[in-house]
Amino acid sequence: MTTIRVLIADDQRLVREGLAVLLDAQPGIEVVGQAVDGAAAVDAAGELRPDIVLMDVRMPVLDGVAAAERLTVSGNPAKIIMLTTFDLDEYVYAALRAGASGFLLKDASASALAEAIRVVTRGEAMLAPSVTRRLLAEIARRPPGRRPELAPPARLTARETTVLTLIARGLSNAEIAAELVISEQTVKTHVGRVLDKLRLRDRTQAAIYAYETGLVRPG
Repeated sequence: MTTIRVLIADDQRLVREGLAVLLDAQPGIEVVGQAVDGAAAVDAAGELRPDIVLMDVRMPVLDGVAAAERLTVSGNPAKIIMLTTFDLDEYVYAALRAGASGFLLKDASASALAEAIRVVTRGEAMLAPSVTRRLLAEIARRPPGRRPELAPPARLTARETTVLTLIARGLSNAEIAAELVISEQTVKTHVGRVLDKLRLRDRTQAAIYAYETGLVRPG
């Protein structure tokens, strides 16, 4: 089993150390570093090259959203999971747009957090249900003029468009394979082509894209 390398960024020492203890006890996961703020997290991620960065949304010097954006723009391959105390955090949408691959509450159990890390490492999306509802509500209320410029969905084939729709509905690769009666490897190929054609970072970004373009509508 390949060990998943994790960097923890949180301005509260007890939270950082507590998460480190919990995650180090999980099989296949190793905490390789800790950062006290967003700026330190960006520097540490560049030096340590972790697979996952667990990033608190609210931090001094540089908050989690800005730090996530810097990592994404710099091309750092680390996937980012944002952590927050509140399920109605106003930063949810901005954090996911900045490149976060997941969004979890800090009161998640050790096993749930470990599973989220494994899911995101595999390239899947990981959002707490309450956070997903918040995200979709935010996308639904945003007027078209405020939406960022996006690559046109016309670049996709009919099958790729279907796969994108199913991603936005929250289906895993295995579930998409069952839905379309194709192999899971074929699904992975389609997902990769969708991300490449639309210049998207991961499945979370693909789901946001599907809602922002109106391909899928909340509800």
